[in-house]
Amino acid sequence: MILKRNFDPRKVATYVWPQLVVALVWSAAVYIGYVLLGLTAISLPFGVLGIFGTALSIFLAFRNNTAFSRWGEASQAWTAISAASRTIARLLVTFTDAHKHTPQYRAEPAEAFKRELVYRHLAWVHALRMQLRSQMDVKELAPYLEAVEMDALRRSHSVPNTLLLTQGRRIYDAMASGILQGFDSFQLEGQLAVLASQQAICERIKLIPVPRQYDYFTRLFVWTFILLTPLSLAGTLVREEVGYLLVPLTLLFAFVFSIVQRTGEVNEEPFENRITDVPLSALCRIIERDARATLGETDLPPKLEPQDGYLG
Repeated sequence: MILKRNFDPRKVATYVWPQLVVALVWSAAVYIGYVLLGLTAISLPFGVLGIFGTALSIFLAFRNNTAFSRWGEASQAWTAISAASRTIARLLVTFTDAHKHTPQYRAEPAEAFKRELVYRHLAWVHALRMQLRSQMDVKELAPYLEAVEMDALRRSHSVPNTLLLTQGRRIYDAMASGILQGFDSFQLEGQLAVLASQQAICERIKLIPVPRQYDYFTRLFVWTFILLTPLSLAGTLVREEVGYLLVPLTLLFAFVFSIVQRTGEVNEEPFENRITDVPLSALCRIIERDARATLGETDLPPKLEPQDGYLG
């Protein structure tokens, strides 16, 4: 996620350099043809550019609003995951400790149960992050799980789903053994349902793109606008005796519309491990710190800080 207010022009240029190169070459060719060679027939009325530019602006606004809605929904889903993570860690600790006075309570299994489920939840959070970023590596979950469970996950087609299933089974095992009692399982299952729901939202955003016709026609219209710009500006600028502005103005218009188009393009995919993404790594670290602190741990991993204005 980008946190800084100012951008490196070199990084911005990497997003739109093909459009700028085409705009430079094409506007220079139009300038040579119209001004130096006198091919006035290639000129178009300025109104053509105004009408087309207005229509393109409306199209880009719709596309970018849709893209930002997807980015916002992704960030909201991870906000809900963070809240549910705090809740499930708190419930595991408070429910287990609340039964200390009962005959079935045994301190050692109860403490092991709390740690096991909190750490498996952390494994689920990291597994979801890796799945969304197409970086799944089960070995990264080793600090949170037993070796036997790690072997089972290597054969799983969906690691997050398998971890949620195991969480549910262990909750009912704890009910049978007396570690959990009463209606504890209902509230914990409710939090697992919240996590599963938010996982489904993230997977939908990852797997179902903005309808491709919007992507295709947006790119097509931006390229058309770039090609029309010098043809529509040439006659007006020459009549005003500022024909030398044809190339820089074409580059300016091309940059503005291209960067708006590319901004929407990158925002519509918030889980691609780019600098514009929702900061999944930082959120996972916050969740881990809070959950382990709930267990009473003090040796917590440090927060992830922004690097050069970017938070991963």
